[in-house]
Amino acid sequence: MKSFVICGSTGSIGRQALDVISKHSESFCVKALTAYSSHELLFEQVRRFHPRIAGLVVEPETIPEDIRYSCEWFFGEDAVQRVILASNADGALISVVGFSGLTGVLTAIDCGMDVLLANKEPLVAAGEMVMEKARINQVSILPVDSEHSAIFQCLQGAAGNPLERILLTCSGGPFRTWEKEAILSATKEDALRHPKWNMGQKITIDSSTLINKALEVIEARWLFQVNPEQIEVIVHPESIIHSMIEFKDGAVLAQLGMPDMRIPIMYAMSYPARMNAVSPRIDFQTLSALHFEKPDTERFPGLLLAYEALHSGGRMTTILNGANEVAVDAFLHDRIRFGNIVQLVGDVMETVPNCTVKTIGDIFEADRMAREAANNWLKAHVL
Repeated sequence: MKSFVICGSTGSIGRQALDVISKHSESFCVKALTAYSSHELLFEQVRRFHPRIAGLVVEPETIPEDIRYSCEWFFGEDAVQRVILASNADGALISVVGFSGLTGVLTAIDCGMDVLLANKEPLVAAGEMVMEKARINQVSILPVDSEHSAIFQCLQGAAGNPLERILLTCSGGPFRTWEKEAILSATKEDALRHPKWNMGQKITIDSSTLINKALEVIEARWLFQVNPEQIEVIVHPESIIHSMIEFKDGAVLAQLGMPDMRIPIMYAMSYPARMNAVSPRIDFQTLSALHFEKPDTERFPGLLLAYEALHSGGRMTTILNGANEVAVDAFLHDRIRFGNIVQLVGDVMETVPNCTVKTIGDIFEADRMAREAANNWLKAHVL
């Protein structure tokens, strides 16, 4: 039986991961759960899954009597790290939002745990260091993002055939058919209305700007050790093909499935084994067509930022990520317009000086500088 610590258990990915575990309780168990502030839902999960350890970044006023002593509790900014350290689990599912997930990833690697990576920001900000640390500690980084899981699954069938390129699919988001001017003035409600996926607010906004796909390009570069030029983004609005790989001989392998995150979650948990489905299956008889389009970088310039950052090297991907997190938060709090998100990120990338990254401390400093520059941008561009 494999044991897991679920970091971010009250979020969309965390809840679906627990659903997978509940349906395969003979194979998986929960050692620990963490959440940021959603204590009521975490309390319910503790009652149902009986972890040995639980943690909340924001400490609640009280812990209900029935679960106060049923497990060990950790609170505070370092709760996730302390829970991972104490859990002694086989793997850690990291579904913490944003850059803050990096410390959890590093802690899990140090503990010798396989990392089931559901948030892309740790590899965007510190991909080279994370992958090298995983190699040294002989642990696996198993992708949970549907696109990266698809690539990972396809690569299992390579059988020595050299990889030519990765075809990273993209739904196109809620504004795929919108005119440029309409996109620039889109409302928060418009941007949060994703046509295919039910996700948290941050990733949904990223999907609407296509910066989410930019982050995925960077993640793919480090996960699969390919050059940026080997990663091509293709808009596929049905979200049935989750990504493809093309080999040197021209053969293409694709991974297909319903747009349901429980599929890649379960594969990461069970790898290298396969398990019975917990998700609906594709009905090919009712699937009338699959469509593919070239992404329009005139309407969605955020996608180009990934390639710019990767070609710049150094700490530029960290700067991109930090600036984007500030920009998305500002948009969600009505401080900037939708069209300002990519503008802010691009301006910060030009403002913050780039340099070589030598230590993990350099990553955290680059993130700090990016956020400071982004907040200064906001002060100078008050609505």
